[in-house]
Amino acid sequence: MKGPTPRRLKRFASRCLGLSGYLNRPGDQRVRPHLPARHLLWALIIAEVLREGAFHAIEALVRSRARRGLGVGCRFGDDSLAYFTERLDPQRTRAALVGLARRAKRNKAFDTHRFLGLAVDGTGACRSQKAGCVWCHPVLTPEHEVSSHGHHFSLVTLVGTALVLPLDVEPYGLGDCELGASQRLLERVVAGLGVRFADYVVADGLYAGAPFLHAVGRLGLQVVVRLKANLPELFTAAQARFQSTPPTKVVEERGERIELWDAADFDPWESLQWTTVRVLRYRQHKPGGQVVEAYWLTDWSTGKVGTLALYAMAKSRWQIENEGFNEGKTRHGMERIRHHHPNSLLIGWLVVCLALSLERLYRLRHLRRGGRAPRTAIDLVRLLWLNLLAPPRRLDTG
Repeated sequence: MKGPTPRRLKRFASRCLGLSGYLNRPGDQRVRPHLPARHLLWALIIAEVLREGAFHAIEALVRSRARRGLGVGCRFGDDSLAYFTERLDPQRTRAALVGLARRAKRNKAFDTHRFLGLAVDGTGACRSQKAGCVWCHPVLTPEHEVSSHGHHFSLVTLVGTALVLPLDVEPYGLGDCELGASQRLLERVVAGLGVRFADYVVADGLYAGAPFLHAVGRLGLQVVVRLKANLPELFTAAQARFQSTPPTKVVEERGERIELWDAADFDPWESLQWTTVRVLRYRQHKPGGQVVEAYWLTDWSTGKVGTLALYAMAKSRWQIENEGFNEGKTRHGMERIRHHHPNSLLIGWLVVCLALSLERLYRLRHLRRGGRAPRTAIDLVRLLWLNLLAPPRRLDTG
């Protein structure tokens, strides 16, 4: 059997990524467990890589002839997974995610990129008709009637590189908010990675407030945040200046013409304890005639980061959308309620992050050795399924 297989992926995770301890001791807090935690955990992870993360789908896989090819050592049902995820310590999985990023950096996975960033954002997911846990948010109709309940969490993703790794999630329930959850999450991730791991934090306009900007500064990171009308004085001043002056730089990138305006001498607003504010404006002219424009503020100095590097940091904000939320929701289980229990939901989101990081490190680093062209994510999924379902080769004794 040639090519990638689930068992080889498991060996890569254990030996090359140093996850052996976590996979064998993931923080199981069940009382008198009958089924080994290592089998239940790996079943959750490999099922997400194969894009079959529903508990009933996992049950069908481990009760089929494909179980040995998955690397799962016993059979079990969906109720066992529900009980297991209720009692699995999420801190062990969080530590494993941070450990993957740290090992990838030690192995020079990001050496071709000068700056590494942490993108932070919040999203809604996992709707249900009835409230089932402390994290349920009511979804209101235009008539202010409760139509359903949803869940919200913040995500931090490593960006600024081709290897985008989701690192951690933080749910927020009633009485909490995205900014509070994101700040707690960012502080935890930076503490795990170390203050010198990343260079900047990038976020949408919701985060363009003095408390969040100061919090990022206390973590030892620079900040790049979208500038919108929620900061009317700075936004109006930047519009007035840039619309009456020619662009600082004009570049061509993948068939697009990009105009850039960059100035570092704007006055901070009253509550912002910065000496000055740097503002970047970009305007993309796409081949079809569409024009995309955005403003960004930062505390990077022009002496440390040039205009093109700052533009790349601003655009890295979309990596959390495209390779974090979109990938996690459309192809994996971020939108799925497997078991409506708060710890089960959290474990589900963390396992999706772990599966995405593991799959990307395997596909874009391990399988590219020897100068091989990188496979796409769907190509890897197909190869894993084909090798999983392929009959075992028989020795020719004739």
